[in-house]
Amino acid sequence: MRFAPYLAPFSDHPVLQRRVRHVLERLPAEVQRDFLDDHRFQVTIDNYQPGVGWSFLMPAPGHAGSTSRCVVLRLKLADAHEPFAWYVIAHEFAHAYLRNGGWGEITDIEEAADAMAASWGFERPKPQG
Repeated sequence: MRFAPYLAPFSDHPVLQRRVRHVLERLPAEVQRDFLDDHRFQVTIDNYQPGVGWSFLMPAPGHAGSTSRCVVLRLKLADAHEPFAWYVIAHEFAHAYLRNGGWGEITDIEEAADAMAASWGFERPKPQG
């Protein structure tokens, strides 16, 4: 499977792995290619521990304009309402695709990631309740 390297970190967390796969498979082809063709792009699990901190390895930034691109997801996304988890995952992938920058006229990086995720079909869900 072509997304295997991005799904491997979630092998012990099948619900989250399925959610990550769901989003990856629905990204536009040019976004998928951008991720697959960039050795700096990776997806990993947040391993934060209170009082200890967290750590992970990511490729160092390259020449000008070639930043590291690592998406770090929290395990609690496996327990979140599914559409919300998909949205968060897509939002984080949008940051990676945009290299933490704006999108078109949108200069705020959070708004840009939200707008791009929505353009991919992953809008921020309305609060439940």
